[in-house]
Amino acid sequence: MAKENTQTITSADKLIEHELTHIKNHWGWFLALGILLIVGGVAALASPSLSSLWTILVLGVILIVGGIFTIIGAFWAGKWSAFFLQLLIGILYLVAGIAIRDTPVESLDLLSLFMAAFFIVAGAFRIVVALIERFPKWGWALLNGVLTLLIGIIIYDSFPSSADWAIGVLIGVELLFNGWTWVMLSLALRDAPLPQKSDS
Repeated sequence: MAKENTQTITSADKLIEHELTHIKNHWGWFLALGILLIVGGVAALASPSLSSLWTILVLGVILIVGGIFTIIGAFWAGKWSAFFLQLLIGILYLVAGIAIRDTPVESLDLLSLFMAAFFIVAGAFRIVVALIERFPKWGWALLNGVLTLLIGIIIYDSFPSSADWAIGVLIGVELLFNGWTWVMLSLALRDAPLPQKSDS
């Protein structure tokens, strides 16, 4: 039994070594991805209005395509208990996608209001939970909640002008942070020592 456990651990170690070596050898791809995301983030922040409009249009296309496939899937699956539910969901997706495509500016206003409400509620909830629970490192959760709440208030307070920039700015910041994370990861992988080969 002990021998089987040792063999299992050895196999797992070899698999991990193989994966780490493979990832390290391809660190350049992670770096390229990070740089690409950073460039996209800078572009989104440089023109937040255009980024916001493109985002809402892409959302409309996704809903249209998703609605069509959901409707087809409902008929394809045949008669089953959730047929009408799937059909209704598909129709709602399709109608929402068409509405967004035909009225992108109005849809952008509505989405911005929804985002403001979501940030305000989420921020307030995080603040309350952090202050009540006082879990380890609760200060960071409190700071997160305060910042989230402030972002929601800023978006709501400056509405309707915030509809032109809010989504584009948030997407730009997300792309920047995500890209920077991938760049740091790629550099860490480049400088990481190769796993030692097992003698067994």
